[in-house]
Amino acid sequence: MAYEVGRLIAGEGAMLACGGLSGIMEAACRGAFESGGITLGILPGDTKDKANPYVTIPLPTGMGVGRNILVVRASDSLIAMDGGSGTLSEIAFALNIGVPVVDLGGWKIEGTIPVKTPDEAVEVALSLAG
Repeated sequence: MAYEVGRLIAGEGAMLACGGLSGIMEAACRGAFESGGITLGILPGDTKDKANPYVTIPLPTGMGVGRNILVVRASDSLIAMDGGSGTLSEIAFALNIGVPVVDLGGWKIEGTIPVKTPDEAVEVALSLAG
């Protein structure tokens, strides 16, 4: 699903911003990258070398998990998928500052917008982007 979300975001001419590492972040970046999109990886460390190979703009922050607020601030809307406490913190930051959150991961958090498919997630997220 993450690959498809990235592919669809790139297909709409939008930039994908994420934490820039492996797992879901890498799958989404790969989908966007392979579709000719721009991917911004906001990295926790001090160097660019930990970015996944599909990040076109690596941004090392040296902030560790504190970089999650930067991911939110760099975004007009979020699509939250499966994940752990990092994703949960990004959802909380977004809701706190008024960035819309589309829930494609079953988080079921008040204030998020639940969707069922990558197509619906991207459509709703882009419609809410400021």
